[in-house]
Parts: sequence; structure tokens; C-alpha cells
Amino acid sequence: MIRAMELSDVPRVAEIHVFGWRNAYRGIVSDDHLFNKMLVSKRIDVFRNAITNKLTEDYVLDDGIIKAMLTIGSCRDEDKPCSFELWGIYVEPLMKRQGIGSSMVKYCDEKAIERGFGEVCLWVLEKNINSRLFYKKLGYQTDGKEKHIDFLAATEIRYSKPL
Repeated sequence: MIRAMELSDVPRVAEIHVFGWRNAYRGIVSDDHLFNKMLVSKRIDVFRNAITNKLTEDYVLDDGIIKAMLTIGSCRDEDKPCSFELWGIYVEPLMKRQGIGSSMVKYCDEKAIERGFGEVCLWVLEKNINSRLFYKKLGYQTDGKEKHIDFLAATEIRYSKPL
């Protein structure tokens, strides 16, 4: 079941987020960032603050154990004021390839349609080939927009999908 993230979910979500980063971005982002800056304790603080102050819209897939997290909302890009955005999705690395990520993306698409949006956008690290193939399989295509993320020393590519 996909449901809104609660404060009691935060420690588990922080684990998924950090280990998701380490699994997906090893070799793309520096080990210093992944293992010295991406810490579960720091992510717990970030997620608690986000929920307490309603800074983000976060969901979890929970079927007795939280297996994934999703952050969605209106698109943050100035050139896409009428689009919805999948801000982030992380699946417990040991539970990948079970349809969990696809279910979470479908949930995002459904929320966008419910709110009257005709497009969903998302950003993917250019060198994250597995994620790029995953989104392509779900109907997302690059739209030509890129940005460099200085603190990661990496480039992101925007994908979008009409609904």
C-alpha cells in the first residue's frame, strides 16, 4: 500500500534513501559524498523537518515493511510551470526488480492526473544508466534540458512524459 509518510517512518526512509544513493550512484558521485556526507542521521533530520514543516509531499510503499519512498509535487523548473514533478524515488536496494519502483511512478502519474496536470517531469543523473532505462521503459523521454550539480560534480538530464 502506498501512503503518506509519517514521522514514525522517517528512520526507515532515511535508510532507504542513503543506501539507495550509495547503491545507485557509486562510481558516479564521490565516495566521500556517499559515505561521509550522506549519513542516515543527517537524512533523518532532513525528513523530520520536511514532514513537520510540510516542505515536501512524501509517500512510502508499506506492506508490513517500508520498501520504498517517493517525493512528488509541482514542477520546480521555471520553464515547466504547468507540469508535475517526480522529485525523488528510492527503493530498498535489496528489493529492486519486483515492480515496486514502477508502482511508485504509476502512483506519481495518477496523482498528477488527479490534480489536472498533463505532464510529469523528473531529473536523472546522466551517468545513472539503470535509472535512465527504467524511466524510458515507463514512457519518459529526455526533453533536452540538462543541469550541472556542482556539489556532486555530476550532470542531470530532465525526462518528461505527457499524461
